Amino acid sequence: MQENKKRPMFSKGNMFLADMDEMVKRAREILKKGPLPSMVDWATAFSLWPVHLMTSCCGCEIGAAWGPRFDNERYGSLPWVSPRQTNLIIVEGTVTRKMGCSVRITWEQMPYPKFAIAMGVCALDGGLFYNSYNIIRPWQVIPIDIYIPGCPPRPEAVARSIVELQRKIREEGVASGWLADGERQDLKNIIPKEDLCSWRGEDVDLSTRYS
Repeated sequence: MQENKKRPMFSKGNMFLADMDEMVKRAREILKKGPLPSMVDWATAFSLWPVHLMTSCCGCEIGAAWGPRFDNERYGSLPWVSPRQTNLIIVEGTVTRKMGCSVRITWEQMPYPKFAIAMGVCALDGGLFYNSYNIIRPWQVIPIDIYIPGCPPRPEAVARSIVELQRKIREEGVASGWLADGERQDLKNIIPKEDLCSWRGEDVDLSTRYS
């Protein structure tokens, strides 16, 4: 009888690791079982690193919210420079058609799991510019987790939104679900990227087409 020969670890300069598809499958199964998902959710909830998209006056309240008086960093929320190292995007104010493309590109650069907060009345329903042809809503561009009303919201409201998002992550287990699935599922009302980033001034009302 011939003995079953194991595949060599090293072969002509190549290194054999394992069947990557099988490794990913087993990793997802591990994440869905036992205490690991809750640990991932806990770690994610207290590691919210935001990137800010300041489109109007709500941006001035962000400086106060993360300043020494209100100190949102005590919740584990540390503002970062590059979206590639963040997991939270805060859309502050009005989103125009052209800005919608920038919001989508920034969102796509962020690694999973990632979250979004819409800040201010203009981000919720357009505010003063609700009936403008050039205004769309953030929830038409990216999926929003938390809304902060106000014109502009106070720093306490921003801190409350961070705490509420932490509660949502830990109770609903959204972080472990995203790690297992790799993609959010609540994207049915999102404007396609080709419509967002190809607009050149033609008279197309995106706000009504995808409402």
